[in-house]
Amino acid sequence: MSKVSKKISFQIIKASFIPIVIFVLILITYVFYSTNLAHQLNPELQQNLKKYLRTIVIISIAFTIQGIAGGVFSWYKVNVASKTPTRLDDELIPLLRRTSKIAIWIIALLIILPIYGVNISALIAALGVSSLAIALAAQDTISNIIAGFMIMVDRPFRMGDKIKLPSGEVVEVLDIGVRRSKFLSEDKAIIIVPNLELSKSKIVNFTYGEERE
Repeated sequence: MSKVSKKISFQIIKASFIPIVIFVLILITYVFYSTNLAHQLNPELQQNLKKYLRTIVIISIAFTIQGIAGGVFSWYKVNVASKTPTRLDDELIPLLRRTSKIAIWIIALLIILPIYGVNISALIAALGVSSLAIALAAQDTISNIIAGFMIMVDRPFRMGDKIKLPSGEVVEVLDIGVRRSKFLSEDKAIIIVPNLELSKSKIVNFTYGEERE
């Protein structure tokens, strides 16, 4: 096993050890109840306990998945993001981590609710409408984030490069952010430009030209 694989494994194990232990203990309790205690209880109590135990198992699984995802994000932040020239991935990791947590718990909730007889079809439809409304309201933000990804992939400029902006200023690249990038002008002013505007416009990179000489 390579050093990178060992580091990944250690980060995941470290972040998910406690959730996995809790999950195993809950699973053992559930199996013990099903095989030794369930048949001794009246049907109504048995049904209620079954619901509660299933809920606890699902919650423990969600915690375990969250721990594993957290370990992966932690490893990436320390071993990959910190070594890249751009800060885009450093800034995106907390956002992706929060998004993954929300997604995990939404899925867990959608699994738990039918156990208690809740019809989730209407809830899913409402979530779909709400998501569409949020996406429309945050259209510019989403466009700038996607443009930031494209700048990171295409690398039309890097931190420290000397470029000419679409507005005509000759600047030094200070930071490539999630939604906006920062530049230092020749008169020492900080210029902040949305990533979408940069991705749609012509950029003149003087540093690339000097490197080819």
